[in-house]
Amino acid sequence: MEQTKLLGQENLDREDLKKEDLNKEVSKHISLNNIDQENIEQDNLKQENTDQEDLDQVSFDHSDREILDQENIDQGTLSDKVPHRKSVNADKKTSNKKRWFWAAGFCALTAAVIVTGVRVLRKEININPIVAEGYEVHGVDVSHYQGTIDWDVLSQDLDFAFIKATEGSTHVDDRFQDNWQAAEQTHLYLGAYHFFSFDSEGHRQAASYIDTVGSLNGKLAPVVDVEYYGDKRSNPPGRSEVIENLRSMLDTLEQHYEIKPIIYTTYTVYNDYIKGEFEDYPLWVRSVYCPPSVLFGNKWSFWQYMDTAMLDGYAGDQKYIDVNVFKGTKQDLEKLMIQKIMY
Repeated sequence: MEQTKLLGQENLDREDLKKEDLNKEVSKHISLNNIDQENIEQDNLKQENTDQEDLDQVSFDHSDREILDQENIDQGTLSDKVPHRKSVNADKKTSNKKRWFWAAGFCALTAAVIVTGVRVLRKEININPIVAEGYEVHGVDVSHYQGTIDWDVLSQDLDFAFIKATEGSTHVDDRFQDNWQAAEQTHLYLGAYHFFSFDSEGHRQAASYIDTVGSLNGKLAPVVDVEYYGDKRSNPPGRSEVIENLRSMLDTLEQHYEIKPIIYTTYTVYNDYIKGEFEDYPLWVRSVYCPPSVLFGNKWSFWQYMDTAMLDGYAGDQKYIDVNVFKGTKQDLEKLMIQKIMY
């Protein structure tokens, strides 16, 4: 009986061991199942995270591509609007070259104009004789400065001559009478001129001319030479006084010779006193540097185109002589002659 108890107890212990082993096995299985489940869940979570990261990366990449594409578009548009730096630099260099080219050209042109102007003022360049050749009627004007004149020689190739007669209200040119009488023996159309004084009354100057010259029958109209002398250029007389005296002289001469006198003048004096006051008088202009149309337009009848000519037939202290042309034909010139016999 005691043995049976022991056997029963052993059986119970074996059963308990079996149960315990079974429980352990079950627990182990459950643990393994839990571990597998956890691994599955972790794998799923990792996969979800991976998938999300992939989606985010795809979205990021797509967004980046859009941004990059937009940047490329903007860059292209900007490139269209803003030239490339190299292109800008090239354009600047080209622009600078053009500026230097035009600046150099302008400087060269300016230098050429200055040099030409200086040579013109020095009378090293003078186109007037070439222009004057185009006129039919040529002449000279003379005074005591040309000394003794051989009119037979001087008159060759000339058509007219103006001879200085008087100056101011009292002065008579030393060579007038000799020149007047000798020149009358030639074929020339003759005229006598008066040098106007800003310091004498006009009517007195006219009286001196009339007394000295006398009759102008068959001669050209009287000439009044109005130009600056002495310090008159730097200290010009008052306009109203000059106009009054000049008008008085012109009126006196016109009344006596019954023809409008001819006015000789320079560009400066013309603008200071003649222009706008004596427009209806025949005009004899001095323009030794350029053709008269440059300074006077078409308002001239005689043109003194050169004061440094040298001709044969005179032997005075002055080696030069003034040369002139008439704008018109000889028939036109004869319209300025006095035909009425004066007593």
